[in-house]
Amino acid sequence: MFIMKNWKFTVLALAAVFASSLIAGCGSQSANNSQKKSFKIGVIQLVEHNALDAANKGFIQGLKDRGYVEGKNITVDQQNAQADQSNLQNIAQRFVSNNDDLICAIATPAAQTMANATKKIPIVGTAITDYKAARLVTSDEKPGGNVTGTSDMSPIKKQIDLLIKLFPNAKTIGTVYSSSEINSEIQVKAMTQYAESKGLTVKTATVSTVNDIQQAAQSLVGSVDVFYEPTDNIIASAMPTLTAITDAAKIPVICAEPNMVKKGGLATYGIDYYKLGIQTGHMAADILDGKSKPADMPIETAKDLKITINKKDAATLGITIPADLEKNADIIE
Repeated sequence: MFIMKNWKFTVLALAAVFASSLIAGCGSQSANNSQKKSFKIGVIQLVEHNALDAANKGFIQGLKDRGYVEGKNITVDQQNAQADQSNLQNIAQRFVSNNDDLICAIATPAAQTMANATKKIPIVGTAITDYKAARLVTSDEKPGGNVTGTSDMSPIKKQIDLLIKLFPNAKTIGTVYSSSEINSEIQVKAMTQYAESKGLTVKTATVSTVNDIQQAAQSLVGSVDVFYEPTDNIIASAMPTLTAITDAAKIPVICAEPNMVKKGGLATYGIDYYKLGIQTGHMAADILDGKSKPADMPIETAKDLKITINKKDAATLGITIPADLEKNADIIE
């Protein structure tokens, strides 16, 4: 009886080892297949401007950091909608028809169009301020669907604090923004609440296209001391149009991100879109690796913030930058 029990035990043990080896082999094979697979990735960008371009480049770099390289194990289909809604829809249908493995959507309208086109393909967004307000996710902590990504929500309070430090005698802030961008509305609302809590008055003018910027800015000249501009895609794509008006009127522009400063604004305490794009690329890599699903991936915010000052614009406006700010800032000459 004892021998019989031992014999049965031995057979069962060998069977278990054999089964384990099979399972391990399958797992290894699966891992190998995953490593060998070439993924199709679609990138849909709303419009060309420095911030979105930087996020796009960062996304590709983030994938590369994680071993996903164009021409090696990924094929990237780069598409720019040139701020045209019909283009966005055509691009979205193209990615769905191609049965892409993952899509990167850059800016809110691109993500909203893409999310309406597919509930199956993973979508990783970037340069999007508020995913929940844009109805892309159920919550930032647990998105719940096929969309996740990184937020470019600006540190608005710190930006207004910077404005006050540079211009302590300012009484009224002017803002020009796009009425069709919900993220711009969210930022302007938050900015207004904080500025008013500091005793400042906010005056706004909205635009629908780049062609409206000149008239909108001109309507505020004479009644505001300084402009504040959110991460608005229309304004960001045409900063020289805005600053042609504000520089002539000797009114400084505090911006929400560094690329707008490079295009003529005076200063910002903002995010680095290239690094934000890298974060997004890493999130995409987690999905391609099979480690995570968009539904369970919390929305991430920028990890790197910095002050950027345009010394050339300061000279144009006759403004002296406090030494303590200049010491710790990125300077654009």
